[in-house]
Amino acid sequence: MNQMEIHKYSSPEQSIDALAELLIEKFAAAIREEEECTVVLSGGNSPRKLYEKLASANFAGRVEWSKLYFFFGDERYVPDDSDEYNGKMAKECLFDPLGIDPSQVYYYNTGLPPEECARDYARKIKAHFGNRPIRFNIMLLGLGDDAHTASLFPHTSILKEEKALVSAVKVDKLNSWRISLTAPLINEAEWIAFLVFGESKKNAMEEVIRGEKNPEEFPAQLIAPEEGELHWFIDEAAGAKLN
Repeated sequence: MNQMEIHKYSSPEQSIDALAELLIEKFAAAIREEEECTVVLSGGNSPRKLYEKLASANFAGRVEWSKLYFFFGDERYVPDDSDEYNGKMAKECLFDPLGIDPSQVYYYNTGLPPEECARDYARKIKAHFGNRPIRFNIMLLGLGDDAHTASLFPHTSILKEEKALVSAVKVDKLNSWRISLTAPLINEAEWIAFLVFGESKKNAMEEVIRGEKNPEEFPAQLIAPEEGELHWFIDEAAGAKLN
């Protein structure tokens, strides 16, 4: 595994600014090399300000948005017009303000049964990459208080998945289904960035970074690319136990 880098800032705003600036560089580099950039977005509340930042006047004009293709690391099994649907948040904060063509965005079809939704999304990924290796340029992730990332929750079946690109998983503690990229696919990405802030994340951060290897309890430990880069963008509160 390539060396992991932790970038710690005094506030969430500073960590978001730093990640946004670096993403601009990464987008451009991928476009130069491959004439496109594939980006996997994370859901939840933490990335909202990042997406708003990228869509703001200071950033929007610095990217060839027509050459970016967007995917999602996971999705809640809710209707696509629900406020809980990750795709809706990204559409409102990022795609609509930037005028991103719908053909550049790959959403989960939660109108299908969970397992079929997972297979359908895997087909979409394969169709985009065609004969090329399936390797996303950029993978954005978050971290839950329980050390889950994407929808890799503690003690769930998806943690043992080794072959599927995408899997449906019943999360008993939430009494709901999620659809998620699997750890092996996430680990294929060229550049992985976690965005984590807030005191509620400090215990999970410590366990994932410094704790004994126990991915059943701390699933984010599964994210360990052999060839890609792994970066953590955190604030002081989230990193309080890493000093």
